[in-house]
Amino acid sequence: MNAFARRLGLDFPLIQAPMAGVQAHALALAVSEAGALGSLPAAMLAPAALRAELQAMRTQTRRPWALNFFCHAEAPPDDAADAAWRDALRPYYDELGADASKITAASRAPFGDDAAALVEEFRPPVVSFHFGLPAAPLLERVRRSGAFVISSATTVDEARWLEAHGADAVIAQGLEAGGHRGHFLSDDLSRQLGSFALLPQVRRAVRVPVVACGGIADAAGVAAAMALGADGVQVGTAYLLCPEATTSAVHRAALQSEAAAHTAVTNVFTGRAARSIVNRAVRELGPLRAAPHPAFPRAAAAWGPLRAAAEARASGDFSPLWSGQNNSGCRAVPAAEQTRALCRGFEAGSDR
Repeated sequence: MNAFARRLGLDFPLIQAPMAGVQAHALALAVSEAGALGSLPAAMLAPAALRAELQAMRTQTRRPWALNFFCHAEAPPDDAADAAWRDALRPYYDELGADASKITAASRAPFGDDAAALVEEFRPPVVSFHFGLPAAPLLERVRRSGAFVISSATTVDEARWLEAHGADAVIAQGLEAGGHRGHFLSDDLSRQLGSFALLPQVRRAVRVPVVACGGIADAAGVAAAMALGADGVQVGTAYLLCPEATTSAVHRAALQSEAAAHTAVTNVFTGRAARSIVNRAVRELGPLRAAPHPAFPRAAAAWGPLRAAAEARASGDFSPLWSGQNNSGCRAVPAAEQTRALCRGFEAGSDR
């Protein structure tokens, strides 16, 4: 056990990455009970649903756990971009007979007063953020609750910014990582580095603990990250096949197919860069689509009926198949077993 693990009350300095849309409390509970830090994603949950998830975490484990939020700036409505996006998707709607009248608003709200009130009520041991940090008054409410604050950086500049603005630890998110990039100072992807290039640079640049993330799929990857100076490791993709995850059938099938070998950073599903297995939508509309394209998260709304129609036919052509570049560690085993397997990598790690 190193200093970071001791600070958080963990047996191992492993964080299960919060993965909105493919998990609920069951995965976080299983990881926490196994001695690592399970994470509950809140970004896509309405207040009532989030309250129910938090109640489950509070009553079903005494181990440390993390609650994760997005803190992006909401872009103003753009009716022209929304209309152009629906026009771009219309041929697919026609092909599948999907009902465009069933399009509903995208459900990824940034951290705000309601979320802060829930943090104050439930007092999660760790609160993590994606896309920077919330405004200072909101962050202060989180800190007063007693939470340890973590956020993701994709560049050295972002890591320095997070430390200067109140983060207790920084996740160095390499470009290999699945799902949304955590960038917030610049959306220039050429500024973002691979995990093992980014990690040592962030380690030298900040004094707070640094957690490695991206492309780490097994114990060997964990050991390599620790050897490069990480205080802990965050892993997401390797948990996607665990029975506690809510990963869809088409997503599970894609992860176990030859298609999983090809991932790309794409903005077609949400309007913000995220790594997915390349499917028909990514090939034909992206990977990175220029304007007119709705800003994050509004681009996701128009995919709803289309995704449902395709998945009803066992097709993942129009689904966001989030995955890191290294999905070789995905195993259909209980999350506790996967956690123990990953944590064997700490045996060769530093005890700083």
